[in-house]
Amino acid sequence: MIPAYNPRTDYLEQTLRSVLLQDPGPEHMQIEVVDDGSNDETAFEVTRRVGAGRVRLHADPENRGLANTWNRCIERARGHWVHILHQDDIVLPGFYDRLRKGVEESHAGAIFCRHAIANSNGHWIRISELHRESAGLLDDWHAKITAQQVIQCAAIAVRRRVYEQLGGFLPQLHYVPDWEMWQRIASQFPFCFEPSILACYRLHPDSATSRIRLDAADTREIREMIELTATYHTPARGRVLAKKARSWWAEAAVFHARELLVKVGFAPAWRQIVEALRLSLNRRVIGKIFSFLVLWLRIMGSRLKRWVKSKLNTSVQRQASK
Repeated sequence: MIPAYNPRTDYLEQTLRSVLLQDPGPEHMQIEVVDDGSNDETAFEVTRRVGAGRVRLHADPENRGLANTWNRCIERARGHWVHILHQDDIVLPGFYDRLRKGVEESHAGAIFCRHAIANSNGHWIRISELHRESAGLLDDWHAKITAQQVIQCAAIAVRRRVYEQLGGFLPQLHYVPDWEMWQRIASQFPFCFEPSILACYRLHPDSATSRIRLDAADTREIREMIELTATYHTPARGRVLAKKARSWWAEAAVFHARELLVKVGFAPAWRQIVEALRLSLNRRVIGKIFSFLVLWLRIMGSRLKRWVKSKLNTSVQRQASK
């Protein structure tokens, strides 16, 4: 199930082709694009041209938002397992075969694999963590996924009856409805892990994640959600895991702040720093914030140096022209 909203033609093409290359046939897999009220015909045109009758398109007349569209994907899914693959992500060769083998050999409620994170041009910039060296069930996964968000939608498939039993994604969450869902599933069902890198999550400036990050709405939502998901554990355990989660996300916020400082500017970067401080004041976070400030001073010093050099060159040119 491929949720889409104003997709880029080339990204959606790559997404569809990555699935069609592994297509076992319509009797084994449903492939459908679920358009969330896009403002243009890109989803329709690409689905018609690349899908060639194999890929169906469902178009909602109005934009319903991220979580609601994912829930629409679940509602429309007919198979026993649901894979929600975003319009700009891809699956790598072997994804469906390896995950199918994993679920046949376990009673897991969800199965996921390692994934790569790619830039806007599709080049890998890092890969996800290796949770175990062979395929199989994960121990105490609920604690791990509460403390850190380590699963991207492209890399995970969930039994449809699990969604039906637990309910859908929470519509009030705009940035991390997936992280909350993985925690809710882990509180009641085992997770299976496939160590092969079989999916690719694309991070680019036009993504919903990048847009939300500019005003630190992502980190504010995370801070609120940590309090919610801590209640999925006993009180004592929830407090411990919430502290770990706040620390992990505070470090992530500082990392994002450094990226924003270099690529966008100081204002959006500083918003992330403020939210990082609201999440955690441990030594690692403070140290990373200090490193951020050093980077900012270096950038400002470099800009000042270029400005002075430009002024001097202008003055020399004026003197020479007299």
